[in-house]
Formats: sequence, C-alpha cells, structure tokens
Amino acid sequence: MIKYAELVKKRKLFQSFTGLRIEAFHKLLPAFQDAYEDDLGYRDSQKEKPRQRQRGGGRTSQIPEIEDKLVFILVYFRFYPVQVLQGFLFGLSQPQASDWIHRLTPILNLALGYERQLPARQAKDIETILAVCPELEFMIDGTERPVRRPKDPEQQKHKYSGKKKRHTVKNNIITEKKTGKIKGLSPTVSGKIHDKKLADEQGLSFPENSKLWQDTGFQGYAPEHVRIIQPKKKPRGGQLTLEEKAQNTAISRERISVEHSIGGVKVFRIVHHIFRSLKLDFDDLVMETACGLHNLRLDFPMTK
Repeated sequence: MIKYAELVKKRKLFQSFTGLRIEAFHKLLPAFQDAYEDDLGYRDSQKEKPRQRQRGGGRTSQIPEIEDKLVFILVYFRFYPVQVLQGFLFGLSQPQASDWIHRLTPILNLALGYERQLPARQAKDIETILAVCPELEFMIDGTERPVRRPKDPEQQKHKYSGKKKRHTVKNNIITEKKTGKIKGLSPTVSGKIHDKKLADEQGLSFPENSKLWQDTGFQGYAPEHVRIIQPKKKPRGGQLTLEEKAQNTAISRERISVEHSIGGVKVFRIVHHIFRSLKLDFDDLVMETACGLHNLRLDFPMTK
C-alpha cells in the first residue's frame, strides 16, 4: 500500500509516482491543506442540520493524513489507473477510490489556484496575466485528448476529430516563451473544432507590441497590435523557396518549446490516455489542474 511516510524516503520514486519533486510537493501541501479545510467548511454549510460533533469524530477516514490524500490524487493524475487498481494501491474499495478521486480533484485544483499556478481561462483574465510577463513573447497551440467513443450518435459526430478515427476534446494553450509556463487555457471543446476557430471564438486580446508564435493551424489569426511569427504555408500547386524553408526551420526550432510545455502537461497521464469519465465538465477541470501541476513543476525542475 502506498504511504507518504515510506514514499518520501525515496526521492526518485517519489518523483516518478507523483510527477513532482519532494520540494514541489511540500510547497503545494499547505495550500492543499487550506483547500481541504475550506471544502470541509463548505460541506458543513450545505447541511440542513448543524454539525452535532466536532470534526474528527466518528469513523476514521480511509485516508487520514493530508499528505496521503495529496499523494493519492497525484498518483491518480500521474498514472490514471482504473479505479479498482487505484483503490488497491491505497487500501480502498473501488467505490471508495471513486469518491476520493471526485472529492480531491477540485481540492487539488483549488490549492493550485491558491498558489497562482493555474492558467487564466477568460479572455480578459488572460490579457491581464500576459500584460505582466516581462518579455511579451508568447506561443499559442492546440492540443487534443482522446475520450471514450460516445454511445449517442449525435455525441459521436460531435466529438469525432477526423484524425485516426478518434473521438477527442481539444484546448488551445498560450505559453510564455521564456518560461514555458501555461498562462492561458481555452474552454474544452470538441476535437473537430479548428484551432483558429477556437481562438476566434474565445475573443483573445494580447498586450500591445507583443510577439505571438503560432503554427499554420492558426493561418489568418492576427490579433491587433501583435507581431505574428508563423511558418510560411506552401502555396497550392507551388513550392517554397530554399530561403523560405530555412526560415520555417528556424521558426520550428523556436516553437518546439510549446510542444515541450504540452508534453509537460501530459506527463500526467490522465490527460494523455483515453479519458474515461462521463461526469459533466470533469474533463475541463482535469486539464486545467494538469496545466497547474505543469506550471508548479517548472518552479522545481526535475532531477535526472
């Protein structure tokens, strides 16, 4: 059974199991504790009758220690096992594991918010966050995640991406070029929606005199007062010149950092493997949380 007290003694194993260095875990832990207490307070406020006994009374929690709660949800994000296996790893039944997963995920998200690691979601908030970045140089890209094939024919059509016979959901992300941190995250939408269309619908604005690196999937996307840096698309029926090809190669070498950021998010396999949950908006919550974990990881680079 996985226990924090034993896992913390093995630094590399801790990194592998949770996706975080021990230092990053300990940085997040107080915020997670605060978020957990806030959740308890909210639950108490929703009860029809006032609490009859103090917290801690009654049956002992299946995961009593706050450190073990955080390890539990991080391991789930890191490996995304089926719930029966997640329960087995922590001495729980499948229903108990399911309850804890759905209880602790929003608490983890709240804790990352307390630590200011979550990406902005609304266009105005994204603009505000980008404006305080010192170099005003950003990258935008889309990323898809596979989901279960819906049973409903309309939902099948809606979530069919058109690529590799997969059903997916999609987000656009905006990263700060210098740090690789994800500063903005679009709503989660069907994978068939084009990257540019999603960006247009979000109504994004960027600080004046900023640079925006993008790929050809954003062809024609040009927010005001922004210098766009994008590979040149091969003309229909024509060819690129050697100079244009060399320029595209140079742009691609710079743009690879946004792919590294996406890869950093997908270290957490919950946003890499086929997403199994059908809970409404849970896929969006999970993606936002994984982006926050990626941002936290960048403050504590992984050791070799």
